[in-house]
Amino acid sequence: MQAATQARQRIVSTAPIDRVAIEILEKFAPVETSPAPDEDTVLGMLDGAVALVCRGEGKVTARMIAACPTLRVVGRTGVGYDSVDVAALTARRIPLVYAPVSGFAVAEGAMALLLALVKKILLCDSVVKAGQWNRRYEFQTGDMTGHTFGIVGLGRIGMHLARLARPFEMTILGYDPYVPPEAAREGGVEPVSLEELLARSDYVSLHLPLNPETRGLINRARIETMKPGAILVNTARGGVIESLDVLADALESGRLSAVGLDVFPAEPPDSSHRIFRHPNLLCAPHVVGTSEMAMERIYRSMATDMLAVLENRQPKFCVNPQVFG
Repeated sequence: MQAATQARQRIVSTAPIDRVAIEILEKFAPVETSPAPDEDTVLGMLDGAVALVCRGEGKVTARMIAACPTLRVVGRTGVGYDSVDVAALTARRIPLVYAPVSGFAVAEGAMALLLALVKKILLCDSVVKAGQWNRRYEFQTGDMTGHTFGIVGLGRIGMHLARLARPFEMTILGYDPYVPPEAAREGGVEPVSLEELLARSDYVSLHLPLNPETRGLINRARIETMKPGAILVNTARGGVIESLDVLADALESGRLSAVGLDVFPAEPPDSSHRIFRHPNLLCAPHVVGTSEMAMERIYRSMATDMLAVLENRQPKFCVNPQVFG
């Protein structure tokens, strides 16, 4: 009877996952991938599921959680979990494990966007390819050295970015109400208020989770307090900026000289939006944290923690550890 029960168990993923994760998870039960990430399709696969992997566009809703009495753990690829109903999981005492192990890749991506914008790499590239060599006299590239860099959010990613920024001999400011000032200073970051950071920084990079406190944090009013001609980079979550309209207005007015985005309020974004016609916008399709090394670490970490829960052991990274109390 026990063997028959075990055979019905399964682990479901909302989207395909890497082989390294499958090999770890299949030590407990077979892994099945949903043909589509929408709620109804995934719901149809949850009978007997003991674990659910939330990847890509997939979501874990209260309806899904309620429909799966056998569910014991949910795993989220990456560090963001705004697509998961954490309250519903916690009410069922189901742990949500995640994988905050790719911060280096996101920090590198943020720095890459910033450097490309400061040095006007896209403009330089287009001028040469168009045979317009003499346009080199029409513009100047910018500098990192001697400027002020503001990092909003001093978690793993923000602090790694600060380490990458130090060799450029910039003044590094940081805002994070949950990080002790002495911890910021130890990382070479001057802790300041958000208002002071925006007013003083030539370049600003956002590294915040998306939650009710941070949604729309960078709004029209705050952008208006930024240094004229500042550069803004967002590799966190699209929703921490009020809207693409606000960014487009800031670019068109010159309040922002350039913007780098890896994330958007809605993904994929509406490519017909006027912001995408602005020459000083540099975009990526939410990929800066998905380098080869980062993804291997993410899948291995998440799957290892999910297996730990299934084997009645404590996971390393858990969003709601109170479920073990």
